[in-house]
Amino acid sequence: MNVFNATQISRDTGEIIAPSDAELTARFRPIFERIAEGALQREIDRALPYEQIGWLREAGFGKVRIPQIYGGMGATITQFFKLLAELAEADSNVSHALRGHFAFLEERLNLRDEAAIAFWFPKVVEGNLIGYAMAELSAETGNATTLTADGEDWVLDGVKYYSTGTIYADWIVVSAKEGEDFASVAVKADAPGVTRLDDWDGFGQRMTASGTTKFDRVKIPGAQLIRRFLANEKRDDSYGLSFLQLVLLTSMSGVGRAALRDVIAFVQPRTRGFGIPGKSSPRADPLVQRVVGRVSSLVFAAQSIVENNANALEALYQARLAGTAVSADYVSANIKTFQAQQVVIDLVLQATTLLFEVGGASATSEKLRLDRHWRNARTAANHNPAIYRERAIGDYLLNGTVPETRWTALRKQKEAVDGAPESELATELSK
Repeated sequence: MNVFNATQISRDTGEIIAPSDAELTARFRPIFERIAEGALQREIDRALPYEQIGWLREAGFGKVRIPQIYGGMGATITQFFKLLAELAEADSNVSHALRGHFAFLEERLNLRDEAAIAFWFPKVVEGNLIGYAMAELSAETGNATTLTADGEDWVLDGVKYYSTGTIYADWIVVSAKEGEDFASVAVKADAPGVTRLDDWDGFGQRMTASGTTKFDRVKIPGAQLIRRFLANEKRDDSYGLSFLQLVLLTSMSGVGRAALRDVIAFVQPRTRGFGIPGKSSPRADPLVQRVVGRVSSLVFAAQSIVENNANALEALYQARLAGTAVSADYVSANIKTFQAQQVVIDLVLQATTLLFEVGGASATSEKLRLDRHWRNARTAANHNPAIYRERAIGDYLLNGTVPETRWTALRKQKEAVDGAPESELATELSK
């Protein structure tokens, strides 16, 4: 049943117009607040947020971007990222853990493949969540996971790492080699031969469950083959890379918001300050006020950049639906997201470091875990090293080199040397 009152239908796309911000906020903010209440204790206990993700599942958060004509909520990209930022403020582990789910669905929306929509959207509307298992730990970048034909079906073998959110998911999207080419397949998370381990050892984002997923001769029905593509195939009709990166940046902006919230809560009740005899009120200290003001400004800037990029993606999505988007638009989206990455990372890391200036040694208490904000931001930032994106921006502006073209060229160079296809772009494209 449609939970929103919006009934007007777009003449251009046939989709029901998006719900209002107020409707979405009323539905999800109480859940975000409940998630926030236990975030510190989960950090202390390293308790995975199964229950909290269950609350989001029950409330239909996983279907927020699915159009209402398919049983979803029909939120715009802009609305989605506003909600995600609020969830990230509550617990960035949870927002990050859902990265693969939303990226996968966004690609289905982008491609408008009716068969894929018919297969996936009903499952998500029912509450299913989707995880990613793409990267591997090995001596060199590559994809050793294999997909082998078994009649009309397939057999999957391999080990993945950095499989964020997979431990909470009902389905896992996996990249694999099929002969000399690549494929992405969907695997039931509880299928025989699938093992999900919580062995992620990063110092931040500890509850994203970004650890190992093993596939031991997992049998996969032919209908669950998502896509097969050539090792050197290049996509120029998707904003998937921008979307994936923006989820990380949104989680980081949420970390900044949480840091601001916590530093205000830390300062307000304090009754002593460094170098001031007896009782005092640090909240009235101009230096403390300046620190909080600075943290607030850094967080505001990061959030504004993320919102601007979300607006740009929404415009591209609408152009895609209208049939007016061209390859240059997707290149522009990637460059804008890379540019945002360079600045948002710096802003949030500044904010999560500066906050310690308000409290002396007491601000480092393990009971407060204020350091988790810096650790979470730094860990999210490392998922896609900014230095490579920075170079890609410069190469594009100076020489017109499209980032994907450059990566494809590097892969071809590697193939010429040792004959082994390199899979960085394939992993990005396996959506």
